[in-house]
Amino acid sequence: MTEPLTDTRAIRLKGRSFLALTLAPELPVENWLARLDDLASRSAGFFLGRPVALDLENCDITKAQLKELLAELGKRNVWIMGIEGARPSLLGPGMPPAMKGGRPGPDFEAPAAETGEKSALPNAEKPGTLAVSPDPMPGRPIPSIIVREPVRSGQSIIFPEGDVTILGSVASGAEVIAGGSIHVYGTLRGRALAGTVGNGSARIFCRKLEAELLAIDGLYKTADDMDRKLRGQAVQLWLEGDAIMAETLN
Repeated sequence: MTEPLTDTRAIRLKGRSFLALTLAPELPVENWLARLDDLASRSAGFFLGRPVALDLENCDITKAQLKELLAELGKRNVWIMGIEGARPSLLGPGMPPAMKGGRPGPDFEAPAAETGEKSALPNAEKPGTLAVSPDPMPGRPIPSIIVREPVRSGQSIIFPEGDVTILGSVASGAEVIAGGSIHVYGTLRGRALAGTVGNGSARIFCRKLEAELLAIDGLYKTADDMDRKLRGQAVQLWLEGDAIMAETLN
Protein backbone atom coordinates (compact mmCIF):
# COMPACT_ATOMS: atom_id res chain seq x y z
CA MET A 1 0.00 0.00 0.00
CA THR A 2 1.38 3.38 -1.03
CA GLU A 3 0.92 6.29 1.38
CA PRO A 4 1.83 9.96 0.92
CA LEU A 5 4.87 11.00 2.90
CA THR A 6 3.64 14.56 3.39
CA ASP A 7 0.42 16.43 3.92
CA THR A 8 -1.25 17.03 0.56
CA ARG A 9 -2.33 20.55 1.48
CA ALA A 10 -0.44 23.15 -0.53
CA ILE A 11 1.73 25.81 1.06
CA ARG A 12 0.73 29.25 -0.13
CA LEU A 13 3.63 31.53 -1.00
CA LYS A 14 2.95 35.23 -1.48
CA GLY A 15 5.05 38.02 -2.88
CA ARG A 16 4.96 41.39 -1.22
CA SER A 17 6.92 44.62 -1.61
CA PHE A 18 7.90 46.94 1.21
CA LEU A 19 9.42 50.40 1.11
CA ALA A 20 12.63 50.32 3.16
CA LEU A 21 14.94 53.06 4.30
CA THR A 22 18.51 52.63 3.12
CA LEU A 23 21.44 53.63 5.31
CA ALA A 24 24.81 54.15 3.62
CA PRO A 25 27.48 54.30 6.34
CA GLU A 26 30.59 56.38 5.83
CA LEU A 27 34.08 56.08 7.27
CA PRO A 28 35.02 56.61 10.00
CA VAL A 29 31.98 54.68 11.24
CA GLU A 30 32.18 56.28 14.69
CA ASN A 31 31.54 59.73 13.23
CA TRP A 32 28.72 58.42 11.07
CA LEU A 33 27.06 56.78 14.10
CA ALA A 34 27.34 60.07 15.98
CA ARG A 35 25.43 61.82 13.19
CA LEU A 36 22.86 59.04 13.24
CA ASP A 37 22.44 59.51 17.00
CA ASP A 38 21.98 63.23 16.44
CA LEU A 39 19.16 62.58 13.95
CA ALA A 40 17.49 60.05 16.24
CA SER A 41 17.68 62.35 19.26
CA ARG A 42 16.00 65.21 17.45
CA SER A 43 13.39 63.14 15.62
CA ALA A 44 12.17 60.57 18.12
CA GLY A 45 10.92 57.32 16.63
CA PHE A 46 12.33 58.02 13.16
CA PHE A 47 13.57 54.43 12.76
CA LEU A 48 10.96 52.78 14.96
CA GLY A 49 9.16 49.97 13.15
CA ARG A 50 10.80 50.75 9.80
CA PRO A 51 12.48 48.15 7.58
CA VAL A 52 16.06 49.28 6.98
CA ALA A 53 18.62 48.11 4.43
CA LEU A 54 22.37 48.73 4.67
CA ASP A 55 24.22 49.90 1.54
CA LEU A 56 27.94 49.09 1.72
CA GLU A 57 28.82 49.78 -1.91
CA ASN A 58 30.98 52.79 -1.03
CA CYS A 59 32.07 51.67 2.43
CA ASP A 60 35.21 49.52 2.57
CA ILE A 61 35.01 47.72 5.92
CA THR A 62 36.07 44.33 7.22
CA LYS A 63 33.80 41.53 8.38
CA ALA A 64 34.64 42.26 12.02
CA GLN A 65 33.82 45.96 11.50
CA LEU A 66 30.52 45.02 9.85
CA LYS A 67 29.54 42.83 12.80
CA GLU A 68 30.39 45.66 15.17
CA LEU A 69 28.36 48.10 13.07
CA LEU A 70 25.33 45.80 13.08
CA ALA A 71 25.63 45.46 16.85
CA GLU A 72 25.81 49.24 17.28
CA LEU A 73 22.74 49.72 15.08
CA GLY A 74 20.91 47.07 17.09
CA LYS A 75 21.63 48.99 20.29
CA ARG A 76 19.86 51.92 18.63
CA ASN A 77 16.86 49.74 17.69
CA VAL A 78 17.80 49.97 14.02
CA TRP A 79 17.35 46.43 12.70
CA ILE A 80 18.84 45.65 9.29
CA MET A 81 16.70 43.48 7.00
CA GLY A 82 19.38 43.04 4.33
CA ILE A 83 22.75 44.24 3.08
CA GLU A 84 23.37 45.65 -0.38
CA GLY A 85 26.66 46.10 -2.20
CA ALA A 86 28.69 43.88 0.16
CA ARG A 87 31.39 41.42 -0.90
CA PRO A 88 30.29 37.81 -0.31
CA SER A 89 33.21 37.33 2.09
CA LEU A 90 31.71 39.95 4.44
CA LEU A 91 28.51 37.99 5.04
CA GLY A 92 27.97 34.85 7.03
CA PRO A 93 25.62 32.95 9.37
CA GLY A 94 23.67 35.09 11.77
CA MET A 95 23.98 38.19 9.60
CA PRO A 96 21.34 39.87 7.41
CA PRO A 97 21.12 38.37 3.91
CA ALA A 98 22.64 39.88 0.80
CA MET A 99 20.33 42.02 -1.32
CA LYS A 100 20.70 43.13 -4.90
CA GLY A 101 18.59 44.62 -7.62
CA GLY A 102 17.05 47.21 -5.32
CA ARG A 103 15.13 50.00 -6.99
CA PRO A 104 14.71 53.58 -5.76
CA GLY A 105 11.00 52.98 -5.33
CA PRO A 106 8.79 49.89 -5.29
CA ASP A 107 6.06 48.94 -7.75
CA PHE A 108 2.65 49.44 -6.21
CA GLU A 109 -0.67 48.64 -7.81
CA ALA A 110 -3.30 51.33 -7.55
CA PRO A 111 -6.57 52.05 -9.35
CA ALA A 112 -6.08 54.26 -12.39
CA ALA A 113 -7.50 57.76 -12.18
CA GLU A 114 -8.20 59.87 -15.23
CA THR A 115 -7.62 63.18 -13.45
CA GLY A 116 -4.49 62.14 -11.60
CA GLU A 117 -6.24 62.87 -8.29
CA LYS A 118 -6.54 60.26 -5.56
CA SER A 119 -8.36 60.16 -2.28
CA ALA A 120 -5.37 58.77 -0.45
CA LEU A 121 -6.90 58.16 2.95
CA PRO A 122 -10.20 56.30 2.55
CA ASN A 123 -10.57 55.99 6.31
CA ALA A 124 -9.02 59.03 7.90
CA GLU A 125 -9.59 57.75 11.42
CA LYS A 126 -7.25 54.80 10.94
CA PRO A 127 -3.50 55.38 11.01
CA GLY A 128 -1.64 53.56 8.27
CA THR A 129 0.45 53.82 5.15
CA LEU A 130 -0.62 54.56 1.62
CA ALA A 131 1.83 53.78 -1.17
CA VAL A 132 0.58 54.48 -4.68
CA SER A 133 2.14 54.38 -8.10
CA PRO A 134 0.35 55.08 -11.36
CA ASP A 135 1.79 53.52 -14.48
CA PRO A 136 2.60 56.45 -16.77
CA MET A 137 2.91 55.95 -20.50
CA PRO A 138 6.29 56.73 -22.10
CA GLY A 139 6.62 60.43 -22.86
CA ARG A 140 4.09 61.56 -20.27
CA PRO A 141 5.13 64.04 -17.57
CA ILE A 142 6.21 62.82 -14.15
CA PRO A 143 3.04 61.73 -12.33
CA SER A 144 1.66 63.36 -9.23
CA ILE A 145 -1.07 62.73 -6.70
CA ILE A 146 -3.42 65.01 -4.81
CA VAL A 147 -4.46 64.10 -1.26
CA ARG A 148 -7.70 65.86 -0.32
CA GLU A 149 -7.88 64.80 3.34
CA PRO A 150 -5.58 65.88 6.19
CA VAL A 151 -2.76 63.47 6.95
CA ARG A 152 -3.28 62.46 10.57
CA SER A 153 -0.75 61.40 13.19
CA GLY A 154 0.59 57.91 12.49
CA GLN A 155 -0.31 58.02 8.79
CA SER A 156 2.17 57.98 5.91
CA ILE A 157 1.80 59.04 2.29
CA ILE A 158 4.43 57.34 0.13
CA PHE A 159 4.72 58.15 -3.58
CA PRO A 160 8.22 57.45 -4.97
CA GLU A 161 7.37 58.26 -8.59
CA GLY A 162 6.54 61.97 -8.42
CA ASP A 163 5.06 64.96 -6.62
CA VAL A 164 2.60 64.90 -3.73
CA THR A 165 0.11 67.71 -3.06
CA ILE A 166 -1.68 67.79 0.30
CA LEU A 167 -4.73 70.06 0.27
CA GLY A 168 -5.04 69.91 4.06
CA SER A 169 -2.49 69.77 6.87
CA VAL A 170 0.09 67.18 7.93
CA ALA A 171 -0.20 66.42 11.64
CA SER A 172 2.62 65.85 14.09
CA GLY A 173 3.69 62.20 13.85
CA ALA A 174 2.58 61.93 10.22
CA GLU A 175 4.85 61.86 7.20
CA VAL A 176 4.86 62.48 3.47
CA ILE A 177 7.51 60.75 1.33
CA ALA A 178 7.78 61.71 -2.34
CA GLY A 179 10.17 61.01 -5.18
CA GLY A 180 9.47 64.56 -6.40
CA SER A 181 8.34 67.74 -4.68
CA ILE A 182 5.90 68.10 -1.79
CA HIS A 183 3.19 70.79 -1.63
CA VAL A 184 1.24 71.26 1.60
CA TYR A 185 -1.58 73.81 1.44
CA GLY A 186 -2.14 73.64 5.19
CA THR A 187 0.18 73.40 8.18
CA LEU A 188 3.15 71.04 7.93
CA ARG A 189 3.75 69.70 11.45
CA GLY A 190 5.02 66.20 10.67
CA ARG A 191 7.82 65.00 8.43
CA ALA A 192 8.28 65.75 4.74
CA LEU A 193 10.88 63.84 2.71
CA ALA A 194 11.14 64.99 -0.91
CA GLY A 195 13.37 63.78 -3.74
CA THR A 196 13.76 60.37 -2.13
CA VAL A 197 14.89 58.64 -5.35
CA GLY A 198 17.87 60.94 -5.86
CA ASN A 199 16.00 63.97 -7.17
CA GLY A 200 18.08 66.91 -6.00
CA SER A 201 15.81 69.40 -7.79
CA ALA A 202 12.79 68.50 -5.63
CA ARG A 203 11.32 71.19 -3.37
CA ILE A 204 9.07 71.41 -0.35
CA PHE A 205 6.32 74.04 -0.16
CA CYS A 206 3.97 74.65 2.75
CA ARG A 207 1.58 77.36 3.86
CA LYS A 208 2.64 77.16 7.50
CA LEU A 209 5.91 75.57 8.63
CA GLU A 210 5.85 73.70 11.94
CA ALA A 211 7.70 70.60 10.72
CA GLU A 212 9.45 68.00 12.86
CA LEU A 213 11.80 67.00 10.04
CA LEU A 214 12.42 68.04 6.45
CA ALA A 215 14.59 66.19 3.92
CA ILE A 216 15.49 66.63 0.26
CA ASP A 217 17.49 63.95 -1.58
CA GLY A 218 18.64 62.44 1.73
CA LEU A 219 19.81 65.68 3.36
CA TYR A 220 17.67 66.62 6.34
CA LYS A 221 16.87 69.34 8.84
CA THR A 222 15.14 68.75 12.15
CA ALA A 223 13.06 71.30 14.02
CA ASP A 224 16.10 72.37 16.06
CA ASP A 225 18.07 73.14 12.89
CA MET A 226 15.47 75.43 11.33
CA ASP A 227 15.59 79.20 11.52
CA ARG A 228 13.01 80.27 14.09
CA LYS A 229 11.97 83.12 11.80
CA LEU A 230 10.59 80.53 9.38
CA ARG A 231 8.31 78.90 11.95
CA GLY A 232 4.66 79.60 11.25
CA GLN A 233 5.46 81.09 7.84
CA ALA A 234 4.65 80.07 4.28
CA VAL A 235 7.95 78.61 3.11
CA GLN A 236 9.66 76.90 0.21
CA LEU A 237 12.80 74.80 0.61
CA TRP A 238 15.27 73.55 -1.97
CA LEU A 239 18.74 72.04 -2.23
CA GLU A 240 21.93 73.87 -3.12
CA GLY A 241 24.94 71.58 -2.97
CA ASP A 242 24.92 69.98 0.46
CA ALA A 243 22.71 72.60 2.08
CA ILE A 244 18.93 72.95 2.33
CA MET A 245 17.94 76.52 1.54
CA ALA A 246 14.68 78.19 2.60
CA GLU A 247 12.76 81.37 1.98
CA THR A 248 9.35 82.71 2.90
CA LEU A 249 6.62 82.99 0.29
CA ASN A 250 4.54 86.08 -0.27
